[in-house]
Amino acid sequence: MATMFDVYPLAPVTITRAQGSYVWDDSDQRYLDMYGGHAVICIGHTHSHWVARIQDQLQQIAFYSNSIRIPIQQEVASLLGKLSGHPNYQLFMCNSGAEANENALKLASFHTNRKLIVSFTKAFHGRTSLAVAATDQPAYVAPVNETSYVHFLPFNDVAAIEDFFAQHGEEVAAVIIEGIQGVGGIHEASDIFLQSIRRLCDEYGAVYIADSVQCGYGRTGQFFAHDHAGVSADIYTMAKGMGNGFPVAGIFIAPHIQPRYFMLGTTFGGNPLACAAALAVLEVMDRDQLMQHAASMGSYLKEQLKTIPSIKNIRGRGLMIGFDVPTEFTGMKKRLFEQHKIFTGEAKPEVIRLLPALNITKEEIDIFIAAVKADIASFS
Repeated sequence: MATMFDVYPLAPVTITRAQGSYVWDDSDQRYLDMYGGHAVICIGHTHSHWVARIQDQLQQIAFYSNSIRIPIQQEVASLLGKLSGHPNYQLFMCNSGAEANENALKLASFHTNRKLIVSFTKAFHGRTSLAVAATDQPAYVAPVNETSYVHFLPFNDVAAIEDFFAQHGEEVAAVIIEGIQGVGGIHEASDIFLQSIRRLCDEYGAVYIADSVQCGYGRTGQFFAHDHAGVSADIYTMAKGMGNGFPVAGIFIAPHIQPRYFMLGTTFGGNPLACAAALAVLEVMDRDQLMQHAASMGSYLKEQLKTIPSIKNIRGRGLMIGFDVPTEFTGMKKRLFEQHKIFTGEAKPEVIRLLPALNITKEEIDIFIAAVKADIASFS
């Protein structure tokens, strides 16, 4: 019998249905989802408008390739431009975060006719080719992915990047950076660091790529996490929440970067069904003011976490929150799952990552806070 290639350490649960911020297993046990499947669930599981959009599109046409006009693609681009505050940017659609970053790095190299890429310590940009080469996670990088074209600099070190550009600036094609590192442990790029990157890219003609795959799409209370620094990137990469669980991704490209036929391409990217899912997400975000809600609920979540003395180093913005688990409470993620029926994420060595749906309620946050308090109290 053929089997699945065993690369995922799996939780002992089978989820059979979901609604809003909750999922149910095959025994009808309910779980509060504070992780959203790696920040994917943006507007809540199986949102009615999202389901209706996909069903309606499925009755018309699910797929055709990018060899014909697909008007719904322009609908996505227009609403994305409106909500993100970049109405003159250009959208290229693809299928995953890694693919988005691959295309962004390739486009930057085309645009500058250069090869050097600057990335940062603890960065994660995907598991394919150049995206994984720009990822500071050695276990994910195969020998064939290793390249001398990617240089890792210390995260949030302005002096280091200024020194690198002083020596190699004319060779740099792009700087790629997450506004908040996700896999790296919820570490936020400082405003001055992002502003310095923007200044240096302008000075030396390099491309600023804002990896917004996890920290974008309204999660931090602004459309892109980089917006908090008051800078605009040349290319934004997007996935995760873009489709609320439907595989869709994209890169959003500043108008000074010009396209030409066949420089980028994809078979499935921007297909009608994917666009229907993406359009539904944007429509719900707009109608329900989910960016403002994420900012408000994120502030409330952090305030409540700060009432727990044992929790250390609470950090992040909006609904992209992390905190350190003290050694004496090691294994909190597993206990929250097994004993309190709550899904969370983690980063090594002991960081809890919280990435719930943007429409989570105070009542649901209170359930999570009570569970954390109960877990800590169990050690007293």
